[in-house]
Amino acid sequence: MKRREFISLLSGTVAAWPLGIHAQEAAMPVVGILGGSQSASLNLEIAALLRGLAETGFVNSQNVTFEYRWAEGNYAQLPTYAADLVARRVAVIAAAGNVAARAAQEATATIPIVFHTGDDAIAVGLVSSLRKPSGNMTGVSAFAGELPSKRMDLLHRLVPAATILGAVLNPDNANAQRDEAAFKMAAKTMGLRLHILMAKDAIDLEANFATIVQKQIGGLIINTDASLISQRDQIVALAARHNIPTIYSYREWASAGGLISYGAIRTDTYRQAGIYIGRILKGEKPTDLPVLQPTKFEMVINLKTAKTLGLTIQPSLLAIADEVIE
Repeated sequence: MKRREFISLLSGTVAAWPLGIHAQEAAMPVVGILGGSQSASLNLEIAALLRGLAETGFVNSQNVTFEYRWAEGNYAQLPTYAADLVARRVAVIAAAGNVAARAAQEATATIPIVFHTGDDAIAVGLVSSLRKPSGNMTGVSAFAGELPSKRMDLLHRLVPAATILGAVLNPDNANAQRDEAAFKMAAKTMGLRLHILMAKDAIDLEANFATIVQKQIGGLIINTDASLISQRDQIVALAARHNIPTIYSYREWASAGGLISYGAIRTDTYRQAGIYIGRILKGEKPTDLPVLQPTKFEMVINLKTAKTLGLTIQPSLLAIADEVIE
């Protein structure tokens, strides 16, 4: 080979190196995030998911990237968003909420799906077994069957004089029918009257609180649901405006001004979901990763909100609270 030809070949090879590097960068795995709520309502949870992912060696924008699809409370958009993530050939879909998980499940049987749900993963059809999930799905199920009755009991202890309680559920959520039955059974056991209120959006919520006032409901339970979480600030404001003692599912509600919350520690469960995503990116299969369940639940009481409502919290409740917000 002539010297001039060799130099030309070498120059061409060197010039191609950056292209090879860019190709490697472009080939980094993409994780699709699919959720039924607003992105802002899950900032802490997504940050926890990223921490879990980092524990397995994957750092955002360094060796993994993300595509986000948020339905903003409009569950009807989820199938379209799930199909879009599949078309983009993401490596893993992380589904926040059981409605998002079902949409992802219907969109693909091959792309691994890591879900985070507050519902019973078996009952809503995400997996057939927690220990050995079949197909392409695994994740975290923050469900505990006694949660509806536990929340009603805590609310009753907060407002023992109230004989009429209410519960807000989203009819589009698979947990609505089951939790409605659980609330009714708990109310019957406690000798309380109960009104079930259904809400999908802000308009429904305004109507619900008008009904609450009309029916003289003395305490309210907001059921676990991604769409309701996305309307957290509105719900907390409505409860304050109408002076309704309300119990919620997660500490973020109490931090936002809600009276009391009781449920799993979501930042921890989302971190666990992030670890599962990383393990799958490293080659493990969803069927080899048992569905995780929380072992610790926390109660948070917002004492400032209690004082605004004119409530005196029993010392026995304050004693068992994991956190009291002054």
